[in-house]
Amino acid sequence: MKLKVAIHEAEEGGYWAEVPALSGCVTQGDSFEELLSNLYEAVEGWLSVDLDSLSISQTDKVMEIAV
Repeated sequence: MKLKVAIHEAEEGGYWAEVPALSGCVTQGDSFEELLSNLYEAVEGWLSVDLDSLSISQTDKVMEIAV
């Protein structure tokens, strides 16, 4: 999966980023490297699903896929 990310320089230093395709998915970092690390974590968290809240029968399957 490829996502476009808007990266901004923060007025107080460092960077912040937003992922327009994922409403509310934003993060920040003091350095560009920290921002990238935080960005992967933010996207993963945004896309994760709490399986405890799903109704899954014995015949259903839960899979994790990479796109």
